[in-house]
Amino acid sequence: MAVQVTVLPSPRCLFDDAVQIRVTGLLPQQAVTLRASLVDESGELFQAHAHYRAGSSGELDLSRSPALGGSYSGLEPMGLLWSLQSKTPYKRLAKRNVLTPFCVDFEVYEGHGDMSRLLGKCTNERWFLGEGVKRISVREGRLKATLFLPPGPGPFPGLIDLYGSGGGLVEYRASLLASRGFVTLALAYMAFEDLPVMPEILELGYFEEAVNFLQKQQQVKDTGIGVLGLSKGADLALSMATFLSGIKAAVSISGSGFNSFIPLRGDGFTVPPHPYDLGRMKTSDESGLVDFTDVLDDHRDPATWDCRIPMERSLAKFLFLSGLDDTNWKSDLYCRDAVQRLQQYGREVEFFSYPGAGHLLEPPYLPLCQASIHRVLGVFVHWGGQWKEHAKAQEDAWCRIQTFFWQHLMDSDIPKSKL
Repeated sequence: MAVQVTVLPSPRCLFDDAVQIRVTGLLPQQAVTLRASLVDESGELFQAHAHYRAGSSGELDLSRSPALGGSYSGLEPMGLLWSLQSKTPYKRLAKRNVLTPFCVDFEVYEGHGDMSRLLGKCTNERWFLGEGVKRISVREGRLKATLFLPPGPGPFPGLIDLYGSGGGLVEYRASLLASRGFVTLALAYMAFEDLPVMPEILELGYFEEAVNFLQKQQQVKDTGIGVLGLSKGADLALSMATFLSGIKAAVSISGSGFNSFIPLRGDGFTVPPHPYDLGRMKTSDESGLVDFTDVLDDHRDPATWDCRIPMERSLAKFLFLSGLDDTNWKSDLYCRDAVQRLQQYGREVEFFSYPGAGHLLEPPYLPLCQASIHRVLGVFVHWGGQWKEHAKAQEDAWCRIQTFFWQHLMDSDIPKSKL
């Protein structure tokens, strides 16, 4: 019987879908190595492998069989994806063109040795855009954005998605959220087209334009907008929820409760950036990686409190997510401070911190990036995280984000069909 590798329920799925990987036609108790390979849009090869032993019937099911070693060990049904790694150091796997999938080749080799005898293979197409989801480039007024519309008339909850100080227009999280039933606007605010690489000031009015644009979309439910942000995008999300009336729910990922690095100018006021000194950056002699964790002045010093975002004024709901192994930003400490301030004012707030998770909490099955180049600063930055723990955190956080927005923007539980 020929060896067959299958991906269930379908070899074509969304990137955040868990799948069942099975091998049939092996000898009873046969030792094999499974390898996953993915080539990104720049031609970089990412791979992972794990050693397994077939069952008594010559079958292997990764949801039931533990890995005996390799890139990971233990019962990890999606381990071949979340442990993908490039041989080139400090490479981050991220999707630039969401209209095409990442294709993952799953191969099974004889034995636990040099992977010289291929027994079988299959390909898993992992898409970032669900069937019927529309991608619309937005250049209206000052906006530099991309709108993703789920299929159907709606109404759907509306979200604005912000990434960090690396800048650019990052679409893959927004496209996945649209594939799960959210009208999502991926919004650039620096280092994109004619937006400055490092703005001298950010205008709250720019983000208000994004809220107004989203509220005008016929498919968006009119009960309020959600916003989520990572890193610098996280404190911008909190500022939007505080100063803009249209925001009903905000998610902060690896962020802080104060304005960071760039002044934010509103109507008649400016929130200054929290005082920092880049001279306090530490560069590892061994790896050359930069550690930013000590660049900020002490956030407990009252002299810095004019940089705080007065979230307690907001009627929005808040969800804070952070990793305890974040080596780029003291996100857990800063999130706890923000949560405590909100709780002092009797505000309802959700907060989850993840042991072993790093700074870059991404949609599930994107592999951990422990270090990569910061596109604006041009230095290699240490983000932190442990492989298995970070993967589990991403799965949990992704569910929590969707549940939070369904609850507060649609006043309902997340539809089972969207998970």
